[in-house]
Amino acid sequence: MDNKTNKKKTQQDIHLKGVFPAHRKDGALYFRASLTYRGKHISLGSFLSPEAAHLAYLTGLELLSRAETNLLHYQGSSPLSFEKWVCLLNFRDNGIYFGTPIYMGQKLFYYYLSPTLCLKFDLDDLFYYSSHKIMCRGRHYFVADYGMQVNLASRYGIKNYAVEGRDYRFINGDPTDFRRENLEILNRYHGVVRTKKKGQYCYTVRIHIRGNYLVGRYSSEEDAAIAYNKAIDILRQKGIARNYTPNYIEGMSPSRYADIYTRLEISPGIRNYRPSTFRNNQ
Repeated sequence: MDNKTNKKKTQQDIHLKGVFPAHRKDGALYFRASLTYRGKHISLGSFLSPEAAHLAYLTGLELLSRAETNLLHYQGSSPLSFEKWVCLLNFRDNGIYFGTPIYMGQKLFYYYLSPTLCLKFDLDDLFYYSSHKIMCRGRHYFVADYGMQVNLASRYGIKNYAVEGRDYRFINGDPTDFRRENLEILNRYHGVVRTKKKGQYCYTVRIHIRGNYLVGRYSSEEDAAIAYNKAIDILRQKGIARNYTPNYIEGMSPSRYADIYTRLEISPGIRNYRPSTFRNNQ
């Protein structure tokens, strides 16, 4: 399409309500759709034709004016994205417009990633997720924060290496429900797993050298975390140059840490380890 045709088409499209012509950096013509509702100017997206932009405008008006329309009515053929549907319906029903696909509930809110996948959050998290777009990879969820991809689970004390069912669990069995009352952290520290031995719960510590070596079993989670740190120190003294991450025990004074560190017993498999040893001590 030449510039003369572009100009003529642009002039004709001025009469289509809610349609605004624009040009990309390379000079290509495209069309933006937008509307104003309750004093809020809302962008509906960019389109290749003025007719498509106008149809998006009409669809947006219909969503905002028809109370019986809900998220279940969305179809893939809609001129509006599903994300925009969520934003508009939440604005219509709850009077708040978010740039992310959030729909408010009474004591929680829903973040829709698709018509069939939504995450649930506490209202305390509303400010954060209203300004952070959630991305999904498998069953892992991320947000872009300061130019980095941040694992969603880390906001709730779940470590990147954590395994669901072993290190944490969703109490109601719903892995999309990130309300804090639904999250239980089972193991907070590197190398530490809560286990049951002879009918009693304890904390088993293992460290990976050439396979998983038993460090010991301890009655408290803090003791187990410190035992893992002590095992790291022993192995480093023996010349094992692995990039182990020590555990940080929040709120513990240095003197108490030192007392526990000194009295903890470490398994002979670690104390007697030789770099030439290839046997796994399970």
